[in-house]
Amino acid sequence: MKKILLLLTFSFLITILHAQDKQPRPGSKIEAMKIAYITNKINLSTEEAQKFWPIYNKYAAEIREVYLQNRGGDEVALEEKIVEVRKKYRSQFQTVLSDERVNQFFKADKEFNAMAQREIMERRQQKKQQN
Repeated sequence: MKKILLLLTFSFLITILHAQDKQPRPGSKIEAMKIAYITNKINLSTEEAQKFWPIYNKYAAEIREVYLQNRGGDEVALEEKIVEVRKKYRSQFQTVLSDERVNQFFKADKEFNAMAQREIMERRQQKKQQN
């Protein structure tokens, strides 16, 4: 059942991405992978996913804005602002998921971001070595 839901989610995301402009926005493939990863990690049902992802999209937009506003700034202030956003959205996520699964979401989100960062760094190093 879990695999079927993951496949349906992933195929839905691919359909959405192809339906968008011919030039996909930067990061859309990574975002699709992140959605599939989180869906799998916290085992979202179809009903939960319909409620969860709109909240997540607002959350992700706010997190992106925090990073953009604090580029090159104080690292501690950046982390504090991120924690504020997480606290704000925690209660919204709890309207869809249990406390434990909300915590699993935040962990999965961090895990995916760390994996993506490592992959980007590895690819950059490979490019440097090839040049």
